[in-house]
Amino acid sequence: VQLQASGGGLVQTGESLTLSCRWSGSLDYHAIAWFRQEPGKEREAVSCISGADESTYYTDSVKGRFTILKDKVKSTLYLQMSSLKAEDTAVYYCAVDEGYLSECRVFTFFTSWGQGTQVTVSS
Repeated sequence: VQLQASGGGLVQTGESLTLSCRWSGSLDYHAIAWFRQEPGKEREAVSCISGADESTYYTDSVKGRFTILKDKVKSTLYLQMSSLKAEDTAVYYCAVDEGYLSECRVFTFFTSWGQGTQVTVSS
């Protein structure tokens, strides 16, 4: 699996931004997620779509502001981000758990990664 993330940029507080992650191969039944990492901090799972039932996961800090979408036709995962805050500033990565019918439970199972895309929210 190859993943390519894009869409990052510099925005103002309160603005919106949509990230895209295009994948190669078939990921219809695999969990796919967005992670982010700030300098000096551990990478955290931001949002995820289950490969088993397409249920979604959001970390508490982004609930109500971010929406994850999986377009199987376009082989693209999106992260729609709104009401952005300075603390959303990070490098965002997409990643896949290549297990069949994988779910958004154990994020250490996500071993296939795309390159990051920088999101900077300026106040």
